[in-house]
Amino acid sequence: MTHLLPISEAQAELIETFEALPDWQERYQYIIELGQGLPPLPSEFQTEAHKVRGCQSQVWIVPDVRDGRLHFQAGSDAVITAGLIAVLLSVYNDRTPQEILQTPPDFIKAIGLAQHLSPSRSNGLLSMVRRIFDTAQAALGENASLHG
Repeated sequence: MTHLLPISEAQAELIETFEALPDWQERYQYIIELGQGLPPLPSEFQTEAHKVRGCQSQVWIVPDVRDGRLHFQAGSDAVITAGLIAVLLSVYNDRTPQEILQTPPDFIKAIGLAQHLSPSRSNGLLSMVRRIFDTAQAALGENASLHG
């Protein structure tokens, strides 16, 4: 397993990467490249149960709990949307539910993403964030009885 940066450092690194890109054309290109780097989501996970509501494109987020950490597989039929998922996962993937819930997505505002997306993409991004946080909240509830 690769060494995972603390969640605050992952967020800071993402912000630094975006700040180093000179303009939004290059930032969009970077987002697209991140999306292309996502492993393909197997078709058996592209179901209504995993579909994220509120997204203009098709988006699926599939959670799995391993060793108390949430691992997400995700995919989309749109390249920018896949990139947005990859941005979120660069911060939230393989984290404990507590880490996720204690780390609001401040990086979205910090990198200027919210102002540079269309309203429908912004809504979709918020829907993806909500799904990740809802999953963390649910996982926390399931684990509470184990650690109680």
